[in-house]
Amino acid sequence: MKTMTPTLLVLALAVGAGQALAVDTTPAHTPLRPVSECIRPDRINAWHIVDNRTAVVGTGPQYYKVTLQSDCPRLGVGPAGLIFRANESNATVAQSQICGEVGETVHSRNQPPCAIQSVSKIDKSTFDELSKKAKRHGSGADQPTTMKP
Repeated sequence: MKTMTPTLLVLALAVGAGQALAVDTTPAHTPLRPVSECIRPDRINAWHIVDNRTAVVGTGPQYYKVTLQSDCPRLGVGPAGLIFRANESNATVAQSQICGEVGETVHSRNQPPCAIQSVSKIDKSTFDELSKKAKRHGSGADQPTTMKP
């Protein structure tokens, strides 16, 4: 019985260490505020896929950096356009604006959706600099036309 106690102690410590390593390291969503500053998909006139997790979007005088939760290598592939989907709350009350909230996605036609991690406003020079690194781009977002004006 005496050898059983140290073995159980070692086992308990190993399980505890394993649980400590399994802590979720996914960054929390920090939505853009106020909502009036968020992306209006119906106003997008330029987009660039910078890398597998980053896109930049222009809506005329406003520019945004969109960061995805995980790699999305097929974003922007196929028929031109990015399709943004607001979460249920913003789709109902905020003109389908994209703020970087839980449940928001972006995808290209016939491609799986990619979860959005964050949206941040950027200035034109940052937009231009990131656009130079883009692997794909488009002049509009090919958004559904059923959005409220």
